[in-house]
Amino acid sequence: MQIKDMNSEELKALIENTIDETLESYFGDPDEGKTLKEEVKQRLSAIKQRREAGKKGISAAEVYQRLGLKP
Repeated sequence: MQIKDMNSEELKALIENTIDETLESYFGDPDEGKTLKEEVKQRLSAIKQRREAGKKGISAAEVYQRLGLKP
């Protein structure tokens, strides 16, 4: 079917589907369906526990220093 042969509802549905597909391609989750390695899960869990215990992570300045970057 060509666009010229569509009624307003069919055209509206086509536009909505096109927009949905385009947005999904731009903003969809590239990691959807993938699983985390057990090591990564453990590291994230440890970080969460430290934060819940009130411990802070390293400062941005220390990250820059460790990586040899200038702030």
